[in-house]
Amino acid sequence: MTLDPLTLELAGRIVARDERAGDDWHPDYPFEGELVPLRMLAAQDDADPVFTLYAIRDDSGVAVGGFGFFGPPDGSGTVEFGYGLIESARGRGLATDAVAEGLRIAASHGASRAIADTDLDNHASIRVLEKSGLTETHRTEDKVFFAKAL
Repeated sequence: MTLDPLTLELAGRIVARDERAGDDWHPDYPFEGELVPLRMLAAQDDADPVFTLYAIRDDSGVAVGGFGFFGPPDGSGTVEFGYGLIESARGRGLATDAVAEGLRIAASHGASRAIADTDLDNHASIRVLEKSGLTETHRTEDKVFFAKAL
């Protein structure tokens, strides 16, 4: 598994499904939940080269999902992230590997804490966050929130 940072131009091409030689996108990529952050990235004038969106590529190099930061670390050093995979790529440890790599990237670029949340009924995502060393901080009616010192 690798994380490939997305440029503004590439994010726009992904949304438009303008696949070119070497892009290697799974036919189900991007999935519906990834389109909003991709559109937001594509619409920016400039993007942080580290705290941005990444394509998650499986061991064969095919893009099967996304990992992304919601911006650079805030004043306290906290960075928020999210991730997702196409359905056929789930259950193979790719999300856990992507989170581990994303946290490594964040820590190596100055973040001291990472946070994430998931739906209360998304048991697979809860397991990914727990396996990645994040600890539950609180719950709402429909969300579970996690944090980890880096």
